Amino acid sequence: MEIVRDLPLDQVIRGDAVRIMQTLPPASVHCVFADPPYNLQLGGELRRPDESLVDGVTEAWDRFEDVAAYDAFTRAWLTECRRVLRKDGTLWVIGSYHNIYRIGAILQDLGFWLLNDIVWRKANPMPNFRGRRFTNAHETLLWAARGRDARYRFNYQAMKALNDDLQMRSDWFIPLCTGAERLRNAHGLKLHPTQKPEALLHRVLVSSTAPGDIVLDPFLGTGTTAAVARRLGRHFIGIDRHPAYVEAALLRLRQVRPVPSEALATTPSKRELPRVPFGTLVERGLLPPGTRLADRTRKVRAVVAADGTIRCGAHQGSIHRVGAAVQNAPSCNGWLFWHFERDGAWHPIDTLRAEIGGENGG
Repeated sequence: MEIVRDLPLDQVIRGDAVRIMQTLPPASVHCVFADPPYNLQLGGELRRPDESLVDGVTEAWDRFEDVAAYDAFTRAWLTECRRVLRKDGTLWVIGSYHNIYRIGAILQDLGFWLLNDIVWRKANPMPNFRGRRFTNAHETLLWAARGRDARYRFNYQAMKALNDDLQMRSDWFIPLCTGAERLRNAHGLKLHPTQKPEALLHRVLVSSTAPGDIVLDPFLGTGTTAAVARRLGRHFIGIDRHPAYVEAALLRLRQVRPVPSEALATTPSKRELPRVPFGTLVERGLLPPGTRLADRTRKVRAVVAADGTIRCGAHQGSIHRVGAAVQNAPSCNGWLFWHFERDGAWHPIDTLRAEIGGENGG
């Protein structure tokens, strides 16, 4: 098989996921989002509607002879995903109780390092019609790095901002796609039984990618991953073997309007901020010797010394040590505790580190 030199960016490719991925160069994509067949059918026997995750609808792409065949299929596509994933990239896989545990075990066998399991709690799940089981109201997303020591991307501050300045939890309450978002065929029926809501992919991509990153979806379906990636300024590579789905995805993509570039920036995480010593702020004149500092309530005050220490009463030392001492606490993040005055307003001294640019320090 011929290996392509250039990535097929922003393309939807019809074909077998494994064979297409084998043509991609190694370590070439930043993120993989995979929504593989759920293995709802075994041995050609259709499960009862109330036992199915997808409204009792299953198709040929979700048919496997037995569990061993499904495991072999899973191992094959996950192997290729790991090969094309960059060392700092991450993989997302979504599934139901039918398949997610088998996928998780194979992920670990292949060397992926699990970071989180996310519970997508559906705001509007389909009921259990026969009343013989609990209503299946969630799916599980596994988020994994390529390896244990990978320096993967997680836009923590962006997720916190998206959640009203609270840490984003691992249970996501998002409705199924309905209304105009739900694609339908000429007969008004759902075009794809497991079409995912764009809100779900928005959160996935904002949390783990940056504008310009390359996102691979080996089971693209009707193109949700590609549509959200294009809107958010990410490149995509989409693969699907079903001609109707490919056609629908291409039509959908033609209607996507990318977000303006100035709206794509995400809040940087703390480890992306320049790490500089407090003394650098003193040397650069951002906080010259003699500058008065205070805590958030302005009840505790300190003065900056020429050697990069601060003095507060009988206490003198680093911003962290003095901050801890005046609070009688074992430790303190001085960057957030101490504030400085500018134009009549008080700001955490942490905001000054961004003004240093790319400076590094201890």
